[in-house]
Amino acid sequence: MSYEQYSPGGFKLLPTVVKNLLIINVICYVATISLQSTFRIDLTDMFGLHFVKSDHFRSYQFVTYMFFHADFGHILYNMFALWMFGYLLENVWGPKRFLTYYMITGIGAGLIQTAVIYWHISGFESAAQAYSAAPSPEAFVSFVKSCPPRSQELLDQMNALLSQWQSSLGDVHYQRQSVVYVYDLIRQHMDVTTIGASGAVYGILLAFGMMFPNMLVFIYFLFPIKAKWLVLIYGAIEVFYGISNNATDNVAHFAHLGGMIFGFFMILYWKRNARI
Repeated sequence: MSYEQYSPGGFKLLPTVVKNLLIINVICYVATISLQSTFRIDLTDMFGLHFVKSDHFRSYQFVTYMFFHADFGHILYNMFALWMFGYLLENVWGPKRFLTYYMITGIGAGLIQTAVIYWHISGFESAAQAYSAAPSPEAFVSFVKSCPPRSQELLDQMNALLSQWQSSLGDVHYQRQSVVYVYDLIRQHMDVTTIGASGAVYGILLAFGMMFPNMLVFIYFLFPIKAKWLVLIYGAIEVFYGISNNATDNVAHFAHLGGMIFGFFMILYWKRNARI
């Protein structure tokens, strides 16, 4: 029997760090629901990761964002994956190294996501300056396509403006209002909040694939696949949706990739220093 296929019976199914991470995440999820419904206090707004130019950004959010989740499905998926792939890693690495890995990949995921948003916002701001110098219905439509609205209300308002503007092309009022909407679009993209343990979980998935590449994982408890192929498939999916212009699912795909990237280099560093 090979090492990759061996499941030691003496290992804990719920080791210390994994257990405490599960507890903390569940407490934060219950507190989010309770305080929102009772006192209208939004913990995800306080502790979720905001864009660095946002008035709501705080440096501690690079840590706290990974302990809050959007809904039950979100936390269930992340916590199940944390246990499924994390318990074996913690048993092999020990609690200190596992916690270090988890936190660094989670923080790294937030940094990558922030860098990608910064790159997008910088492009939007440059395009907005060029648009402000020569506003037109055609240029307005082009800008909206490149920077789509994140609310139906704003989309309806812009469609109404465009309809009126096309019937009165020389009206300066519509030109000025279109510029206002352009910057409203940018602010909407700046106000996106990132939450969830997915970045750290994807880092754990990457580590599992590197440490136990030939171990079989059963997708939906039915379909066996080797861990190394599972990692490659999930990584490819995140790359595709991350760079796709059609990625409108409100998922932080680059945060997932960030967790995998930081995890990859951490494991290489540890291996080179004979710590794994």
